[in-house]
Amino acid sequence: MADEMKMRATMLGEVADVKVRMTHFMETGARKDPKTGKLIPPHFIDQVVATLNGKTVLDAQMGIAVARNPFIGFRVKGAKPGDKIVVNAVDNLGTKFSGEVTVAAR
Repeated sequence: MADEMKMRATMLGEVADVKVRMTHFMETGARKDPKTGKLIPPHFIDQVVATLNGKTVLDAQMGIAVARNPFIGFRVKGAKPGDKIVVNAVDNLGTKFSGEVTVAAR
């Protein structure tokens, strides 16, 4: 997917405020295709892992109840301007995607 994640990380006092918007359809498996009447198979983000300079700071399990193009916001203690935050995600079909951002001073 092109532009899979849009990310921003800025210092907010002594923590980095991280915002991530992921592009994903997030099908629940409960909707029907209007043309065929058949159920659309589930397709959703299953796991999201964020690291700060290689150290895991977030490990989240997601599921079918999360909205299309999910937004995640979190704060990281110990970050400094110039540090790198990487977010990796995998969906229930095994598709992997990621994004990275450098923490900016406010």
